[in-house]
Amino acid sequence: MTRSSTRWIAQRLAQMLLVLWVVATLLFLIFRLMPGNPLAAYIDPNFTADQQQALIHEFGLDLPLWQQYLIFLRASAAGSMGQSFFYHAPVAQLVWEALPNTLILVLGAVIIAFLIGATAGAFLAWKRGTALETAGISLALAVRAAPEFWVGMILLAVFSFSLRWFPTSGTASPGAQYASLWRQLTSPDFLRHLALPLVTLVLYLQGLPLLLMRSNMLDVMEEEFIVMARMKGLPERRILLRHAARNALLPVVTAFALVVGYSLQGYVVVENVFSWPGLGRLLVKAVAAKDYPLAQGAFLLIAALAIFMNLAADLFYTWLDPRVSYAKR
Repeated sequence: MTRSSTRWIAQRLAQMLLVLWVVATLLFLIFRLMPGNPLAAYIDPNFTADQQQALIHEFGLDLPLWQQYLIFLRASAAGSMGQSFFYHAPVAQLVWEALPNTLILVLGAVIIAFLIGATAGAFLAWKRGTALETAGISLALAVRAAPEFWVGMILLAVFSFSLRWFPTSGTASPGAQYASLWRQLTSPDFLRHLALPLVTLVLYLQGLPLLLMRSNMLDVMEEEFIVMARMKGLPERRILLRHAARNALLPVVTAFALVVGYSLQGYVVVENVFSWPGLGRLLVKAVAAKDYPLAQGAFLLIAALAIFMNLAADLFYTWLDPRVSYAKR
């Protein structure tokens, strides 16, 4: 690794830490400047003044704002992120329990959407100017423009309530237990619960890789090496797959890392429509209950993952394309 590449990586890491600090500070201020007492829902009317004050003291809400801020930063840096008001449990425990469900849903949806979208985009570029291309692009844009909650509700109405092929909510049937994550991922019951939210996200996400791949393919197919391959008499399918598609995939692969990062909020709407117990649903519950330690922890983890995936996309792009140097970036 050269000195310039090391310097560039160090600069990006410093920028990432700065952005995380700004996000953490904004989260701290936003939730604490909200009107109302966050413990109002948990203070019984029969509590005495001393009992109410003891509860406020337990959560550190009687401290000056700057002291609460320092405690928050120290806890966030240590990974504990405080104690949940509503669940009376460590925020880190609640967040890390919800994260695997979000990762399974998001990563599965993004991988399938990019495989389908990139393949369809390459095919539509090959069929440029035909009625098939027009119909394919129109359908992709229509599905992409449809709100996720609407698509999810349509799928629920048809396949859950009418046909009763799939469950309506959750990740497992009542009483189901799994000995390991692998047993869960390969369980038919879990896959039936995963199917509808996964399809909803795939339908929403496929438009980006499809249009990006098609656009890149159209540019690559005008390059001189493609013209030369055609002059040599190579089969059109071989030109499409081995030459044009491979060179057009680079921006799509980079977009994959960015979409994963920005999708890790769990698509709050989808998780709530299907009652999927991930980060998005946990976040909605925390905000509704004014449980700002839990909301801060969930928001902060989502921001950290998005920033990290942004950095990973830059590194991956540079590794894939030798023409892009760290010094220039």
